[in-house]
Amino acid sequence: MADPARRHLISLEDLDDADLHWIVGRGIEHTLGRRTDERPLRDLVAGILFRKTSTRTRTSFSAGALRLGARLITYGPGDLQENTGETIEDTAAVLSGMLDLLVVRTAGGEAELRAYAVNRRMAVINAMCAEEHPTQALADLTTLTQRFGRVEGLRVLYVGEGNNTASALALALSRYAGTKLYLRTPPDYGLDQRFLDRAAAHARRSGALVEERHDMTALPTVDVVYTTRWQTTGTVKHTEDWREVFAPFQVDAKVMAETGAEVFLHDLPAHRGEEVTAEVLDGPASLAFQQAENKYHSARAVLEWCGTGGDPVGRG
Repeated sequence: MADPARRHLISLEDLDDADLHWIVGRGIEHTLGRRTDERPLRDLVAGILFRKTSTRTRTSFSAGALRLGARLITYGPGDLQENTGETIEDTAAVLSGMLDLLVVRTAGGEAELRAYAVNRRMAVINAMCAEEHPTQALADLTTLTQRFGRVEGLRVLYVGEGNNTASALALALSRYAGTKLYLRTPPDYGLDQRFLDRAAAHARRSGALVEERHDMTALPTVDVVYTTRWQTTGTVKHTEDWREVFAPFQVDAKVMAETGAEVFLHDLPAHRGEEVTAEVLDGPASLAFQQAENKYHSARAVLEWCGTGGDPVGRG
């Protein structure tokens, strides 16, 4: 029988506002070291399936699950019988009878993760797929809350490809009242229209703003500048001259000064001299490595939400 406490997190669209705020708030509690003696996942077994390279996300979920009391089974890209022709649906049916949670990173799409999430006996967590990186956005919200004490009303400039990090950021920030997200993406490398439409729908409800342009002129005044590396895991550039197209979108000291940003964020890994200069990444405005640590704190909150139904509102 399905366990009513198990919940999937495949897209930020799986969360209502109360769920989103609970996960971010719980992540903040973890950054403060509160309730560290609790083991809410004890006796649970978590599978960690990473088809693509990962440093921060894999370590954050592995360490987080262990600290919360779970036991781990890890799978690499060649470990499952899917590699010999077994379907995802058959694999999911088997794993869901043995695991309580499955954390997946893939270059495939959301549909692949939905295929694993055939029931609620095993919670499925999207640790990155082609379209969206929801747990990165949750770590970003945790970092913004930690630094500013709020997300509401913040102004964020995102510079770079409209990739899975950008789509998750748009879905996340548009849920908060008065936030402004300015996306500056290279021509032909913008955010998928589906995510722009979803973010716009959230923004209409919350009073937020999501705006995309494909140039670096007349930059807005913001609180935060955010970028990601140009060669994102699992993505392929569709033009040979892509480096020339991306070159104007480097974040340097001039961009930081023109926007007046107090904070620089980067989801890492970074390539200094490409998407960001060393002066910015290693400078006093950069919270990139604090942001990376917050992936661990946020991962623990996600694991609790998915695995135990933890909810202070009393609905879970």
